[in-house]
Parts: sequence; C-alpha cells; structure tokens
Amino acid sequence: MGLPLPAPDRTALVTGASSGIGEAIARELARRGHGVTLVARRAERLAELASEIRELGVRAEVVAADLSDRHARAALPGRIADLGLDVDILVNNAGLSTLGPVAKSDPEAEMNMIEVDVMAVADLCSRFLPGMVERGTGSVLNVASTAAFQPLPGQAGYAAGKSFVLSYTESLSGELKGSGVNATALCPGPVDTGFGETAGFAKEDAEAALPSFMWETPEAVAKAAIYGLDKGHMVVIPGVMNRAASVFGQIAPRRLLVPLLARRHPGLKAE
Repeated sequence: MGLPLPAPDRTALVTGASSGIGEAIARELARRGHGVTLVARRAERLAELASEIRELGVRAEVVAADLSDRHARAALPGRIADLGLDVDILVNNAGLSTLGPVAKSDPEAEMNMIEVDVMAVADLCSRFLPGMVERGTGSVLNVASTAAFQPLPGQAGYAAGKSFVLSYTESLSGELKGSGVNATALCPGPVDTGFGETAGFAKEDAEAALPSFMWETPEAVAKAAIYGLDKGHMVVIPGVMNRAASVFGQIAPRRLLVPLLARRHPGLKAE
C-alpha cells in the first residue's frame, strides 16, 4: 500500500513542522510532490519553510496552532477545510519531553507534555481518519521513539507517552486493514534536532549517554519514515544500531535494565 497520490485538493498535514524531524518530513513529502500544511506554534518559522517548499513548485500552507490546547486541535479540521483541502496524509510529529525524576516534577509541565505527546496524537487521528476511510485512501505517520520499547527513568512520562503512540499506531494498523488507509509508527533513536536542549539536556551529556553510532540526522530519519510509510510498514526504526537497541530494550530483564538506565540517564545525574 503506497502513499496517496498528490492532488491539488489534498494535503499532508505535518505537526511540529517548525524544526527537526517534522521540518525534514515536510521537505521529503514536498520532494515527492505532496502539498503540505505546516502546523506548529511558531508561525514565522513555518512561513520560512513554506516559502522554501513553494520554490519547489509545491503548495504549502501555514497553520499556527498550539497542540497542547484542545480547542485549537478541535478547530484544525475546519481551518483545513476553509483552505479547500482534505487531509490524506497525517504526520503527528509534534512532541516534547520533561527531564528529571517525577518526584521533583512540575505538574503543569508534565500535563502539557502528555497533552502534546499523547492526547494530540489520538485527537488528530480521531478527527482526520474518518475522512480518509470514507475516501478509501490515506496514510498516518505517528512519531514515537525507541524510548517506546523500554522504561526510561529520568524521562518517565516521555517514554510512557511514546509507548502509547507505538501501541496505538499498531492497533490502528490492524483496524485499517483493507480500508485503503495505512498507519506507521516512526521510532527514531537519538537525533540532533535541539529536542534534548529544549528538554533540559546539556548536549555533551546526551552524547556521552548515547554512543555516536546511534545518532541519526533529521534528513535520514525523514527519508526512512516516508519510505516505510509508502511501503506500508507498521513500524520504522531508522538505523541498524537503533533497531538492535530496541530489541534489547524489549527482551532485557527489567530488574537489570531499569537500574542501568537510571545510572546512565543525564536527568538523574545529581540525584
């Protein structure tokens, strides 16, 4: 099952498109001729990317929205319809992480993370999938993480949220069989996007905790993601070493794995 064919009245909606993996995925889709609708909070950054994509001869729209806001999410289908477009590719990429032990966490920050990483994924899928199924064509890419395959002390809520995204997308894949719509979970390992710095990591700490051979560029992750989506893969894990690490994370005894991860996690160094 391949990606839907590009059409003037169809769009690929990419959340978190202002930087990193989302930005790279939007470019990759545009290179394949798909019009894109770019969604993030930073309208000025989205405008720069949209201008760049239009130079490729591809349509690009900017829709600024805070995906932690349930009312903003609920308004998205209407805003897309007002542009005369149907969403036939949905990329749920927007995400963030907190850092440190839950016992010292900020409840507001934790709930904000869950709204974006978990609630927004389920919300947008439930809003845009019905139209795809009715039309008999569509693709959904939900961005999880290799953290989905194991607990992660120091980022407990983030790893649990990504586990939700992985399980949810695998279930969607089963539900959608025969509908003409497919769903893929993208599970990247470490990617140099500025994500860690936003969460509170010092870059050198992240690089020390995760060996250099596991790191991927946003462009490599985007290529793997769209290739896997086009091929109808249920799960895409970019990089051989990240695929191996994800298997290890699933089979390793938790009584051994969890203390090891806790000792190595930069967010728990001072604990």
